[in-house]
Amino acid sequence: MSERDAVPCRSLDDLRPALGLGCGMRLLVAEDDPRLRDVLVRGLEASGYFVDAVGNGAEALEYIDAYEYAVVILDWRMPRLTGIAVVERIRAAANGTAVLMLTARDAPADRVAGLDAGADDYLIKPFDFEELLARVRALQRRPGGTDGRVLRRGRLALDQGTRAVLAGNLPLHLTAAEFRILELLMLRAPALVDRQQIAQHAWKDETRPLGSNAIDVRMARLRAKLAGTGAAVVTVRGSGYRLATT
Repeated sequence: MSERDAVPCRSLDDLRPALGLGCGMRLLVAEDDPRLRDVLVRGLEASGYFVDAVGNGAEALEYIDAYEYAVVILDWRMPRLTGIAVVERIRAAANGTAVLMLTARDAPADRVAGLDAGADDYLIKPFDFEELLARVRALQRRPGGTDGRVLRRGRLALDQGTRAVLAGNLPLHLTAAEFRILELLMLRAPALVDRQQIAQHAWKDETRPLGSNAIDVRMARLRAKLAGTGAAVVTVRGSGYRLATT
């Protein structure tokens, strides 16, 4: 069993919801300075997050289109597309992902411009990493944010913040990968989810489960744990999976 497939929030991880740490949530860091980008990625991953990192605004938009992020950390000055342009485009697409803007611009007019474009928060360089973590946690806790959202399908309730799953009043004990697969199925239910989407959502390296039986094994275990809950994973042969509830 790999580290990423371990039961979520065990030992130190048991404290992650109370401490506000990541516990497998996916973040995007868009920063053109490779040294700062590397520091942010290493620090955020050490805090329990899955982190994707890009160096320009155009790549940031591509990743935002492909993945669902708890928070996007976005540098103001980037090649190809600025952070402001990225925020404006994702808001124009009715994407409500929380955005934390990083910038050396500290004039009030610049802060207003960033917030008016659709950023949720603003952090001026240089900054303390612990402050960045605190701001990420605050964005996760905002109304409608990922951290406080409870998904409900039939008798299932999945808390994206505490990583708890209930079937009625009974807890379901899922591994990290099983949790993220169920989370995606509940987000998309009753729509179909293909294997590529599952790989992208449940594994940091999406190529690892593809071409192996990793997804099939996790699906079989998830089906067994959902038995008797009124929810079932339905296989649509050749297309993917969907969640059915009664």
